[in-house]
Amino acid sequence: MRHQLFIDGRFVDAESGETLATLNPHDNATLADVALAGKADVDRAVAAAQRAFPAWSRMAAADRGRILLKLADLIDAHTEELAQLESLDTGHPIRDTRRLDVPRTAGCFRYFGGMADKFQGETIPVEAGFLNYTLREPVGVVGQIVPWNFPLMFTSWKMAPALAAGNCIVMKPSEITPLSSLRIAELMAEAGLPPGVVNMVPGLGHVVGQYIAEHPGIAKVAFTGSTATGRRIVQASAGNLKKVQLELGGKGANIVFDDAFLPAAIHGSAFAIFHNQGQACIAGSRLMLHEKIADAFLEQFIPLAQSIRLGNPLDDATEMGPLTSALHRERVLNYVEIAKGEGGELLAGGKSPSGELAHGCYVEPTVVRAKSWRDRVAQEEVFGPFVTVLTFKDDEEAMQIANGTDYGLGSGLWTRDLQRAHKVARELHAGMVWINSYKRVNPGSPFGGVGQSGYGREMGFDAMREYTQVKSVWVNVDAQVPPHFVR
Repeated sequence: MRHQLFIDGRFVDAESGETLATLNPHDNATLADVALAGKADVDRAVAAAQRAFPAWSRMAAADRGRILLKLADLIDAHTEELAQLESLDTGHPIRDTRRLDVPRTAGCFRYFGGMADKFQGETIPVEAGFLNYTLREPVGVVGQIVPWNFPLMFTSWKMAPALAAGNCIVMKPSEITPLSSLRIAELMAEAGLPPGVVNMVPGLGHVVGQYIAEHPGIAKVAFTGSTATGRRIVQASAGNLKKVQLELGGKGANIVFDDAFLPAAIHGSAFAIFHNQGQACIAGSRLMLHEKIADAFLEQFIPLAQSIRLGNPLDDATEMGPLTSALHRERVLNYVEIAKGEGGELLAGGKSPSGELAHGCYVEPTVVRAKSWRDRVAQEEVFGPFVTVLTFKDDEEAMQIANGTDYGLGSGLWTRDLQRAHKVARELHAGMVWINSYKRVNPGSPFGGVGQSGYGREMGFDAMREYTQVKSVWVNVDAQVPPHFVR
């Protein structure tokens, strides 16, 4: 496993020679010292991508697709290695990295490998004597900034459509969890990706991320992370008016109506918030219960939350691992104190476990009942195994609460009333809505938000549009001199 930067098809040290330790959140032991990129390394990566772009963008789309398909096969062949690596670096339970993270990563590369030669322009009916058609062209060198919560999966979400469309990439994996992204770079070279097409520069966000957003040689920046950082990226991008795609924070409303099938809603709601320790932008972090069923729901939900098995992510029996860093653990636990200060009621969890897990970055599954939907814990993204319980009396109040935040990423609802389901889905201020389920994703389905959750879409044909620009071509097919300035 290489721990250097990946630039122009080779692993190289940072120009500064600096490294940064990446830690195992289970026990805070050092996993590796990874090269820490700086501005000079970004310049090297951009130059390599610019050199590679003409040949890569002109390569037959089917040939680009075949490389992505081969990469998907290599990821499948290295499932266990990648699952172990992701679990060590992030704290994801191995049962999830094997079952979800690695298959979803391979599936995304496979989907866009198949789409590469199927993304097409249009022929537009215009006035007689002219043919008008559109071309979809790659934007050029794109900068991609990947978060620490799902590094392996987000590497594929960002890179697969960009590469299928013919772009070259400078990617900044999170300096906290860079290992799986660097391993993917190795597999890309093995799959036959030409040097310079993908470059990996793990570094600090305020240095490398900022410089990617500012860089005049980068035509587009795609970022997944916090809303505050997203705003700074928009400001930094103004220098060359680069395209910007943002997938930012969320405060997902998970609404359980009084006619819901409670066993499914209870287990689905637990998955919505506690999967990956709640470190997901689409987490169902606001559990909204109809007042008629709230007590019955919580009587089963709270014991379920308390029964979740915390432990070493490499243990097959572990259902919830540690948070990804000690700093983030303290941030999550601070919200317990905020909730108490606002008059909220702690129903479960709210602390780190004792015993052998005390030295890791663990937080118990936490359930808090808020006094008001306007409280901070019902408005701000906690990004941990922390769910805020709210109640409502009717559909109108449910919509007021659900749409009462600045965010608009994911949301869900549980009901057996088909008419209500479609009406609520239409009225929810969100980019994604799940009915009688939560957190379903697929490479063919657009993923993204509205409001303070950002703009642009990952996945599907929408992602290919994000990584291309349209050119309109007019052809005079009449062979007559146009009627302008005829003498």
